[in-house]
Amino acid sequence: MAKSKKKTEKSKSAGKYPWSESDLEFFKDLILSKRKEALEEIECLRSQVVRDNRADLDEDSEYSFHMADAASVSTDREYVYRMIDRQERLIGYLDRALERIELKTYGICRVTGKPISRERLEAIPHTELSVEGKMLEKQQGSGGKPEDDADLIGL
Repeated sequence: MAKSKKKTEKSKSAGKYPWSESDLEFFKDLILSKRKEALEEIECLRSQVVRDNRADLDEDSEYSFHMADAASVSTDREYVYRMIDRQERLIGYLDRALERIELKTYGICRVTGKPISRERLEAIPHTELSVEGKMLEKQQGSGGKPEDDADLIGL
């Protein structure tokens, strides 16, 4: 009888949500902090674009701009816009993570259905994949979604 009681308790805990309210509050604060950093980075990058545009207008004359200079400025500007886009995508991932916290689905791997390790969530708080889930996706050839968390942090 003690054996069957243990078995029942084990099966109940297997389906139990792995994160306490204090854990969720910790992750929510972490995500909000990362979101704030990303917004500040976007603001900084946008002000850089404005400054660069003003500088271009000030220096713009028929003879002051060489074609190579124009190409360099264009390349730099494209890089800044890519960085803005990357930060905006990160904010989207962070917002979805906040939604998952509210729905109590945060920290559960979308591939395996198992809890994602705390260490991984602290490193990549917007992730939807455990390490195991990430490996399974790669083995199955899907390679993850284009908006995979590795794209944003270089994994």
